[in-house]
Order: sequence, then structure tokens, then C-alpha cells
Amino acid sequence: MSVDEPHADFTSQKLNWLRAGVLGANDGIVSVASLVVGVAGATSDTGAIATAGTAALVGGAVSMALGEYVSVSSQRDSEEHMIGLETRELRDDPEGELEELVEMLQDRGIEEATARRAAREMTAHDALAAHLEVELGIDADDLVSPWHAAFSSAVAFTVGGLLPLVAMLATGQDARLVVTFATVLVALALTGTISAQIGGGVKSRAAMRLVVGGALALALTYVIGRLLGSSGIV
Repeated sequence: MSVDEPHADFTSQKLNWLRAGVLGANDGIVSVASLVVGVAGATSDTGAIATAGTAALVGGAVSMALGEYVSVSSQRDSEEHMIGLETRELRDDPEGELEELVEMLQDRGIEEATARRAAREMTAHDALAAHLEVELGIDADDLVSPWHAAFSSAVAFTVGGLLPLVAMLATGQDARLVVTFATVLVALALTGTISAQIGGGVKSRAAMRLVVGGALALALTYVIGRLLGSSGIV
């Protein structure tokens, strides 16, 4: 194992969290913006818009946190199960597990004699860690935290959702829709650019996808709000 690998793993994990944060913020932007724009299309009542937007912000953040908590908890449970299984296999059949590790190293292109020597050295250092890393890609000392994931998702959604809500409420009635549209589209372009930079994609293409999708969502909810408002339903 090279000395650069731990740093690479650390960077990869941080990038995954950052990517999830960007996506969570994007969800907050689009979800809350669509709701407040739809309500603004139906009524000019600032109180109604504020109530709907705040409810969407809180409900969305809680939903994101719960969803992430359940998802990451399931992943952690699976990882802990595999760690327990591997621990029992090493206890019951250490030689068989050593041969399995040799074969896995050979499958990665390492010559048999070198693979056997490496497997013995890795086993002598930390047999469980060696099998978890090579066989399952798990680091027992760095399992994902469901609470951390839930908190991060809730914060990202809240930050994203606050942008359209503040833009709508802090602007006069005549300009609130234009300002909100502009704020949302700029924010989506930014999150698209950041997401592409993290993933190594084309920034302009990623930004355009989010901007077009967000614009369509806002336009659609506004039209629906206007139709419902003019029909007297709301």
C-alpha cells in the first residue's frame, strides 16, 4: 500500500460528502422555490407565501434528514454484518482465508509469490483489516455515520431552501417573482458548476441542465398557482 492511499481515501470521502451537500442544497432550492412561486401565482398575500415556504423548508429538511438517516443506517448495518462475518471466518478458517486473500491479490495482477508474501505480511499486521479492504472495500475504523449524514442533508437542504424564501419575502410585491426567479437560476447554475467540478464533468452542461430544469419547475408551478387562484379554489 502506498503512502498516498490514505490521503486519497480521505479526499474521496470528503468529496462524497461535498457532492451530497450540493445535491441537498439543489433539492432545497428547487423544492422551496417551486412552492413559494406557485403560491405567489395564486395569491399576493405575503403571510400565505411565508407560511407555505417555511412549512416546505422545515418539512423538506426533516424529510431529507430522515431519508439519509435510514439509508446510511442500512448501509452501516450491512457493513457491520460483513465485518462480523469476516471476523468469524478468520477465526474458524485462518488458512483458508489466507489463501482467499492470495487469490484476490493475484486477481489484481500480482504474481503468485509476491501475492503470497504480501498476504502473509498483511495478515500478520491486521488480518481483519486486510480482508475487509481487499475483499469488501471496507475500513472498519471509518464506517459511515447516519447521524452525520442526516445532519449534513438537513443543513444543505435548509441553506438551499432559504435562498428563494428570503428572495421572495425580502422583495416588494411587484418585483418578488423576478427577483426569486433570478436568484434561483443563479443558485442552480452555481450548484451545477460545483457539482461538475467535483465529478469532473463539463461545467457549462451541468449548469445548463439545472437551470433549464429549475426554470421549467418554476414556470409550471407558477402557471398552476395562477390557474388555481383565478378559479377561486385558493
